[in-house]
Amino acid sequence: MFLYTSDEEDDSVCRDEQEGSVISSLISQLRVGMDLHKVTFPTFVLEPRSMLERITDFMSHPDLIFGAENCDDPQERFIRVLQYYLAGWHIKPKGVKKPYNPVLGEFFRCRYDYPDGTKGFYIAEQVSHHPPISAFYYISPANKVCILGELRPKSKFLGNSVSTTMEGENRILLMGRPDDGEYVISMPNMYARGILWGKMVLELGDSCTARNERSGLCAELQFKTKGYFSGTYNAISGKVKKNNSDVGEISGKWSSVMDYKTSKERRVLFDVTKEGQKIAPKFVPPEEEQEPNESRRLWSKLTTAITAKDMDAATEAKTAVEETQRELARIRDESGKEHAPRFFAQNKEGRWIPKFTIPNDPAEAEAAVQNWIWSAPPSKPSTP
Repeated sequence: MFLYTSDEEDDSVCRDEQEGSVISSLISQLRVGMDLHKVTFPTFVLEPRSMLERITDFMSHPDLIFGAENCDDPQERFIRVLQYYLAGWHIKPKGVKKPYNPVLGEFFRCRYDYPDGTKGFYIAEQVSHHPPISAFYYISPANKVCILGELRPKSKFLGNSVSTTMEGENRILLMGRPDDGEYVISMPNMYARGILWGKMVLELGDSCTARNERSGLCAELQFKTKGYFSGTYNAISGKVKKNNSDVGEISGKWSSVMDYKTSKERRVLFDVTKEGQKIAPKFVPPEEEQEPNESRRLWSKLTTAITAKDMDAATEAKTAVEETQRELARIRDESGKEHAPRFFAQNKEGRWIPKFTIPNDPAEAEAAVQNWIWSAPPSKPSTP
């Protein structure tokens, strides 16, 4: 999954001579329409963090959803959920970048300490490699918000661009409103333009939906790509409907300002200039305290090399992780054992859910979820 530029003046970048030569070497691997899962991208297009950590961008503005359960109007609760989701897209690296593809068994965990003394917790794990699936879970017991879901990216080469279809969903629960059930949100597609020639640019495109079946509310959102001769980057529009009748309209740019308009009012959903820097900080233990397959420790050498702009060292570090994974896969194949995810399991519908049941009491829940996420790794059986 690629990430995006935000401001329009930064929406395209020129590759330097070294990057151009590396891109050219990929041409022999590529065929129009082919799946890119097995194609190795050069390290200069990598953002120095894992996809498992990138998902936390959607938990960056918790004030937009905290307290939503106190709204008596179901439509207002629905809009608050939409705000949370739409506010996550503006966070970006400069230029055309993609986070690391997580390896099987990799996980990322962190804690949020909010100004009012409440806490939030996040865990994500790569539960499948073929096909790639990232499962994630966020919860703030005191603020009565739970977010879980899974991402299943599929990328294709289209000539001078790459498209990434993000299958999977975000499922949001307002625990203070259990009768609401789940708010389910899908993902737009992503397009990396200018892969082989011209200026490189990344865009969100096509549609996604947000729905709450119990209230009958649904939003159909269109992420618009820039036309060849006209149009603008990062535009978004959409209709909010209740039982198939229009009740409101969303417009603007996900990189700057998004508005929501009804027959009675027009209000700002999110303003990147005013609110974009107010990102909730994450607490992540130092690398020396992390387990070997935690994201930041696993990719530490690659991150250091990318930060230092040492492409040779980055390629070497990335190859070392990939070779280790191939060896682990070989050992599993020879032993006939399948990988068992540590934090997630599939339910009877085939969705990945956390191996955790939250206590009803908020204080007990906070301690329980923290103990679960930072539990000791399962002990390996002794060798006879």
